[in-house]
Amino acid sequence: MKQDHQQFKTSEFKELPTPLPVGERVIWQGKPSFKGLALRSFHIREVAIYFGLLLAWRLWSNWSHGMQPSDIVISALWLIAPAISAIAVLAGLAWLFRRAACYTLTSKRILFQFGVALPMTMNIPLSKITNAALKKHHDGSGDIPLGVSDSKRVSYLLLWPHIRPWRLREPEPMLCALPDAAIVAAKLSEALGGQPAPAAVALSATANRNLLSGATANSPSTAAA
Repeated sequence: MKQDHQQFKTSEFKELPTPLPVGERVIWQGKPSFKGLALRSFHIREVAIYFGLLLAWRLWSNWSHGMQPSDIVISALWLIAPAISAIAVLAGLAWLFRRAACYTLTSKRILFQFGVALPMTMNIPLSKITNAALKKHHDGSGDIPLGVSDSKRVSYLLLWPHIRPWRLREPEPMLCALPDAAIVAAKLSEALGGQPAPAAVALSATANRNLLSGATANSPSTAAA
């Protein structure tokens, strides 16, 4: 127990809200990446493309109407300013959400710590996880959505962005924008394999074949107990 809490004090991650019960250990702890949150949760790329298209249309429209170059530049500046402001606000929100978030995998549960204005913690016992999947992205990061047997207790709005997109009827909590998603998936697969539930054991066996082959040595952003 003391070793676990000493680990949190010397790391960049948050300390757990309460001490772990005797016999439970921390397997991994991490955060979503800023880039992943900014691009896939706050859609900064799409916003930049939108303003870029508006800017191109305005420049072409003003030029086709015979405006002077100086007037065209001034007209473009009126669009560039709100574009920069919008992107800056979204980037700031992504930074705040990343700063407030922390995922912890123990031998018994997964803890989601989140909330910018009101910090909260959600516990998901490993025995309640019915399925898990790994979605890898081109930059090497990935998401791990978790199917839980009691999905009615999961609030989509409360947990966003740490939840699978557009699963409104049966919300699935999600470890999102993980920079070392394959390693986390392998650790989760191993932890699920140690649970008594037959479904979890079967899931672990399938996940091991698909995920462990892509896992590499432990990275600096992972912390083993």
